[in-house]
Amino acid sequence: MPIRRLDLNLLRVFEAVMQHRSVIGASKELRVTPSAVSHALARLRQALDDDLFIPGDSGMEPTARALQLSPGIADGLGRIADAMSRKAFVPSEAVRTFRIAATDYGAVIVLPRVVARISAVAPQIDLRVFPLNRMDVVRQLDDGRVDFVIGWFADLPDRVRHATLFQDAEAVVVRRDHPLAAGPLTRERLFEFPHVVVELTGSEDMATDGFIDERGVSRRVWVERLILEAADGEKGLTGRVAISVPHYAAVPPLLQVSDMVATLPSLLAARAVEQFGLVKLDLPYEPLRANLDMIWHQRAERDLGACWLIQQIAAAMADPAS
Repeated sequence: MPIRRLDLNLLRVFEAVMQHRSVIGASKELRVTPSAVSHALARLRQALDDDLFIPGDSGMEPTARALQLSPGIADGLGRIADAMSRKAFVPSEAVRTFRIAATDYGAVIVLPRVVARISAVAPQIDLRVFPLNRMDVVRQLDDGRVDFVIGWFADLPDRVRHATLFQDAEAVVVRRDHPLAAGPLTRERLFEFPHVVVELTGSEDMATDGFIDERGVSRRVWVERLILEAADGEKGLTGRVAISVPHYAAVPPLLQVSDMVATLPSLLAARAVEQFGLVKLDLPYEPLRANLDMIWHQRAERDLGACWLIQQIAAAMADPAS
């Protein structure tokens, strides 16, 4: 259908239903009745010759056509909104909520520095943090469900931007009286004990290099390189995963009551040593290093508030005194 014949208000309805996956949720956002939303959807379905949304277990599920249209519609509406209402962003006066998806590692390491930096200068800026587990991060950004995602990433589609916040390295930790805490540590000795690993996706799916691909985004889901590289053809080493958990916070209590071994990012390992009386072991190999990145949709770069927060987060993590 030619755009000149399409009521642009129907696209606002489309975007609201895409975000909320609910006619009622969309009606509340748009401040119209659910029947008005349903009527608008019916008109749009007829115009585009597609169901667009169908009832599912978790609400109104978008069709393939709707998913294809969503990024362009969101981007177009964003450009119109920018053109109509663009004005200076004043942090001290702004009333805004930003939505961030992150692991508990990202939340513990990043958020305190960010809050310390922005709370005084932007007292009415709120942050809503969602767990980064098995989620399609591109769809979440495309739909506007989250503004930023903090995690480990490799390949990113062109419409997704990123900034590296810092680099961390792996560290192996055990309880204080663990047999590995005494004597020289070797790879062979490490494999004598079961491991607890953090598996962020909520499933056992993983690639051999520790990344899982979701719609063009390669996301690191295991930091447990010992298990990833368990097979040693010459020495016959085999790593055993005794427990996998979806959160880093679950690891230290498990180590305290067992002979299990865990690989953690070094910043979390240091906290675990301090708070839980664990021991960080000297690795018998060069530790793996990985960048913790923040990613966002390209349309955020036309949003002065989002640009401000990107700058604040990057500055907070670059300042060693923060």
